[in-house]
Amino acid sequence: MVTSPGPDIEVARRTLAARLRSAGIDEAELDARILLGAVLDLDLTGMIAQATRPLTSTEAARLARYAQRRIAGEPTARILGSREFWGLSFQLSPATLEPRPDTETVVELALELLRADGGSDRPLRIADLGTGTGAILLALLSELPAATGIGTDISEAALQTAAANAARAGLSGRTTFVACDYASGLSGPFDLIVSNPPYIRSADIGSLAVEVRNHDPLAALDGGTDGLDAYRTLVPQAARLLAPGAALVVEAGEGQSGQIQALMVAAGLTPAPSPKADLAGIPRAVAGHKTAR
Repeated sequence: MVTSPGPDIEVARRTLAARLRSAGIDEAELDARILLGAVLDLDLTGMIAQATRPLTSTEAARLARYAQRRIAGEPTARILGSREFWGLSFQLSPATLEPRPDTETVVELALELLRADGGSDRPLRIADLGTGTGAILLALLSELPAATGIGTDISEAALQTAAANAARAGLSGRTTFVACDYASGLSGPFDLIVSNPPYIRSADIGSLAVEVRNHDPLAALDGGTDGLDAYRTLVPQAARLLAPGAALVVEAGEGQSGQIQALMVAAGLTPAPSPKADLAGIPRAVAGHKTAR
């Protein structure tokens, strides 16, 4: 029995984009290109060059499965099992939050603070509390060749994913992963502590996009009644572990930066004058310094 070939690559791309648009998916064109590229193992240039090549029956069937999953609300990165962050590829697992562009503001602000102090070339010691995929920690280590880092998480499965990502990035030799609640199992001092803790208010979880509420782990989203439970735990812990003059940099939810700064002050830290905003203008990365002796 001869199996008929599928549609041409360009026809398949346009058809998939139209289906995703009809399903109300915002970035339908981008998702269609990424999913089709994954099926074909081609980048955009390759897909353009081979636009009239028909999909094989196997490729068409795989693309159809991907389309069904995306239309059902599964994020493209979850379908493919990885997500790019800071130019690195991160493996995902059910135990980890999907790293998103907003979180890159934490990396940006941390690097700005280190470079302003002339410390980016020193053998820094960094901690990432609630590391998940290890995205923040590994992004920083990729920019700081003399630094070493510790990532913590209460989830052993998340730590296994982070360790695998460190190996993929060639950074296993400069990373350690510890199972504990934020910094409870660590000893200082640290030259930099970073974190993207859960900060969604419990009552708001149900209104999140289906891609988030049904696919990111609840423990990585739910920040309690006001979204600040994690900060009440980790900010005092970090303040005790920071070296004099060192900084804590955390991600914040919309409207939370002022409250987080107040928690930093209460823990003896001096907040940076202004948080770093994301592309939407929302204050997203908040920093506090420990007073130098």
